[in-house]
Amino acid sequence: MTAARHLSAAGVASPRVDAELLAAHVLGRDRGALLTAPGFDAVQEREFFSLVRRRADHEPLQHLVGSAGFHRLELAVGPGVFVPRPETELLVEWGLSAIAGTARPLVVDLCAGSGAIGLAVAAERPDARVYAVERDPAALRWLYRNASARQRAGDSPTAVAAGDATAPHVLAGLDGRVDLVLANPPYVPTGVTLPPDVAGRDPGEALHAGPDGLAVIRPLTRRAATLLRRGGWLGVEHDDTQGEAATHLLTTQNTWTEITDHTDLTGRPRFTTAHRT
Repeated sequence: MTAARHLSAAGVASPRVDAELLAAHVLGRDRGALLTAPGFDAVQEREFFSLVRRRADHEPLQHLVGSAGFHRLELAVGPGVFVPRPETELLVEWGLSAIAGTARPLVVDLCAGSGAIGLAVAAERPDARVYAVERDPAALRWLYRNASARQRAGDSPTAVAAGDATAPHVLAGLDGRVDLVLANPPYVPTGVTLPPDVAGRDPGEALHAGPDGLAVIRPLTRRAATLLRRGGWLGVEHDDTQGEAATHLLTTQNTWTEITDHTDLTGRPRFTTAHRT
């Protein structure tokens, strides 16, 4: 396939898959139905190769097709919001297991971005009351859009709170009542070289967090401790170099027990969980 060869030459990691997904997007079909699809007409062909050129320039595939799959959801994404990654689904699965025995759980998604974590929980637990906190105006537009779309699809409403996830006044009315706090905050250390699909594409505010990458996680975990009831749970994603640092950070706060670091499917440290004493 000419498009796949072009993407491969540009250093795209999955050229054939990306070419097929772009073709499916242009044709308005699922990727699995491409074998039985008619060929492009002239307009579709121009659109397809325009998208291929943009993908070869490392514009994120999700921006080109306008959505990202996440934990059985399809979320609208584009410039200005962090594209949710598959590894974050492990954090969602852990969170769902943590509240499996809790009726009508109260759940907060801090640094929500597109709303992926909170909306995934709401889709799986229709009895849950979910709040998603985001401060960046560009990301908030995508969050409101996704929350509205999921509500129209029949999911329980997810309440959006515009504000700093670490600020004491944001969701102050929930202090001491929350069953589960989940977060995928900025955690990339300053100066780390990022892939071209990420650098300059995902918003910097959603990526970078000081020299050690913990500048947001520190105050966020303290805020989570205030939000959570005694016996509530925290799960926070981190960089794959921060497993020991994240567990040590929670240990020093003296408000957590059962502090555990979890690996992703490749065996790399990915998120830390803790029980509120």
